[in-house]
Amino acid sequence: MPSQATAVDVETLKKGASVTIASWEDRLREVSRIIHDNPELAFEERLAAETLASVAEEAGFAVERGAYGMETCFEAVRGSGDFTVVICAEYDALPEIGHACGHNIIATAGLGAALALGEVADELGLRVVLLGTPAEEHGGGKALLLEAGAWEQATVSMMVHGATGEDLSCAITRTQAVDRFAVTFNGRAAHAAAAPDKAINAGDAATISLVAIGLLRQQLADGIRLNAFVERGGEVTNIIPARTVVSAEVRAHDLATLEDVKERMLNCFAGGARASGCTWEVAPTEPRYENLVQNTLLAEAWDRNLTAMGRTVVQTSRLGGGSTDMGNVSHAVPSIHPMISVLGASGVPHTAEFAADAGSPAGEQAALDGALGMAWTTIDAVTNPDTREALLALQAARRPGATRSPALG
Repeated sequence: MPSQATAVDVETLKKGASVTIASWEDRLREVSRIIHDNPELAFEERLAAETLASVAEEAGFAVERGAYGMETCFEAVRGSGDFTVVICAEYDALPEIGHACGHNIIATAGLGAALALGEVADELGLRVVLLGTPAEEHGGGKALLLEAGAWEQATVSMMVHGATGEDLSCAITRTQAVDRFAVTFNGRAAHAAAAPDKAINAGDAATISLVAIGLLRQQLADGIRLNAFVERGGEVTNIIPARTVVSAEVRAHDLATLEDVKERMLNCFAGGARASGCTWEVAPTEPRYENLVQNTLLAEAWDRNLTAMGRTVVQTSRLGGGSTDMGNVSHAVPSIHPMISVLGASGVPHTAEFAADAGSPAGEQAALDGALGMAWTTIDAVTNPDTREALLALQAARRPGATRSPALG
């Protein structure tokens, strides 16, 4: 393990990473196209996981398929040092519009970074883990993998996400925490014309609740988001529904605010139940996604490296929208989740336009640049004695099992 690294050593290592990624460029572009052109939904990403795992295996990584009891998860490991970097590869798509969040970019960037770092892992006292993380769009794959112990040996973790517009500073990029749940109202059915007075209308409970939530929105601080819709109930006009299910979510930029606003939202559902005479119950529908916490040491290194690559990093104080289960990881181990722009992209994420951009040559280039940025950032972390010591100290201070966060909020 290096105890001291000169500027020449670091520069040589970074040039080596560039050479490695360049040598794999055609293959990495192909991987991005395969994933993009064959979109797979959460927990069904069999082709994507196998494509990535096979390339990693070819490059000398020890690969476990179906890792941590999850069919479409894989773990590829190379090196045996005391400093472990876990690079996350997402690859699930969205219903109907495919890779409109650019997870083919994320997966390819993660693979490229791992390939570059694997070549120098033993020299740097580095253990490189490429972790295939299913079900980010819905399902909380990383929350479930945390619970299964996937980050128990991690010193740091990272991934990079495609975006539009300018390259925003990683150091100040944020995401929201989100809690998704379902509320079920139970009443009593009756014929809507012959015996309406015998009914307890679960549809009324839902309607009252949604109106109350709409009124609540105007009393909330900027950046908080509420959403709810009737998922089931009242399918025919001549029967007053005995059961209605409302799907709901709340987002906020920190967990304390999320908990407070969720309680206020639940009061809206309680009011709907009380006014209609229904009973009600609430249950989580998927793991909670926590807000993102960028590690300062890693984030500042990422910004410097992106600039060194010729990209322009823009400082902004804007709070980001959207949520990611990488937020859960960032609360468990020092992490970064930067955004990298698909230069010239015409659409924004979660649109058909961005799906097309993600599969374009510009999307492939974003993946290659993201791979290099993560490789260089890791090299900086492990070759700077103070940074390495600080990050290893944080790892040593964790109690066993500390990264196994609860999967459900």
